[in-house]
This record gives sequence, C-alpha cells and structure tokens, in this order.
Amino acid sequence: MNGKRKVLIIAILFVMVAALGSVALYYWYNGTYFVSTEDATVTGDLVKVSPQISGKLLEFDVKEGSRVVKDQILGRVEMDNLSDSIDQSAIRAPIDGIVIKKQGIVGEIESVGQTLAVLVDPKTLYINANIEEKKLGRIHPGQTVDITIDQFEGEKFTGTVNYVGQASNSTFSLLPSSTSGTFTKVVQKIPVRIEFDQHDEQLLPGTNSLIKIHVK
Repeated sequence: MNGKRKVLIIAILFVMVAALGSVALYYWYNGTYFVSTEDATVTGDLVKVSPQISGKLLEFDVKEGSRVVKDQILGRVEMDNLSDSIDQSAIRAPIDGIVIKKQGIVGEIESVGQTLAVLVDPKTLYINANIEEKKLGRIHPGQTVDITIDQFEGEKFTGTVNYVGQASNSTFSLLPSSTSGTFTKVVQKIPVRIEFDQHDEQLLPGTNSLIKIHVK
C-alpha cells in the first residue's frame, strides 16, 4: 500500500512539475518571440462633412451606414449672401466612405466648418495598439503582426507594423501634470499603427483587438 502511495505521489509531483514547466515555457516563448497587448482597437481616419457657407440646412439626405463617393452632393445650405454661389451651397462628401455618424438636422442654422456628419473609409482602417515603453525598443516598422478581433471571434487576421509613435499617449492628455510633492511613476504607453494585410469592410472602428507582434 505504501509503495502504491509513493508511486501515486511521485506521479502527481511529476504532472505538477510538467504543468508548471509547460506554463513557464509558454510564457518564455511568448515573451521572447512576441510583444503582445490587448490595449488595441480597430480605428480609422475620421473625416467630417461640413458646409462651405453658413445658413439654414435645407436638405441633408444621408443616413448612418450609407455609402458615399467623393464629391457626392449630400445636402444644401440656404444662400443668405449675394456673394454665395450655388456650388458653395452644396454639401459634398470629402472622401469615399461610410457615414458612421449623422449630426446635421434640416432646418438648423449651420456654420462653416460645423460637423454635419462623420465618414470613414473602410478600406483604410488600421489597428492602433498602445505598447508599454519598456517593450518599444523591440518594435520597428515592417514586423509581422497576428491580430484577433472581438467582433470576429475565432477568426485570425494578419498585419504589419507601419508606424511607431514618437510620443506617449500622456503627452496629448488634457489633464494637467501633477505639481504636488508626491510622485507616482506610471508606465507610459506609445501608440503603434498596424496596417491590415487584407481589409475586411465589415470591420467596425472602435472594436477591441488583441495583437501579437513578431519580434524574432
């Protein structure tokens, strides 16, 4: 009985050591060959639709989710000044893209430069990943990236590091720096832009992703 118990204990210890070894090997391998983060989102360059002249919005025939082409007339503003032309009263799409936000309401008085809608080109979406400063030295443009996106559970995407930011996110924060006598060191993160190897027009800006950058 004692012999069997010893064998069982040894077997359990062996399994535990093997399991711990496998976990350690997994973390060593990932830490050595990859830089990964869950602090990453699908994003794109958001372009606003604005009137060329100020005046009452007479028509604005767009819906969220609609596809538009560059220079397509989306609406018109009432001309209040004799110097205004019919062409200036037209509200045009600045790019090919999809309307992801509509804000203009017919009948409102709109100003030059005021945002009436927001467009994004689904063919130019990319991943914005925030990488800890200590890991930044291992990252450079051209590296291969494995991408998973919460929107498409189970699917794999690939991409390439396109640009490594030249300043931390906190540099652009609107919050003032602390002037108190105490100081708490905070790990800074730098944005890294990752281009998709193939674009999927079903991707939605703002959705979460997990990225693994091949560094070896």
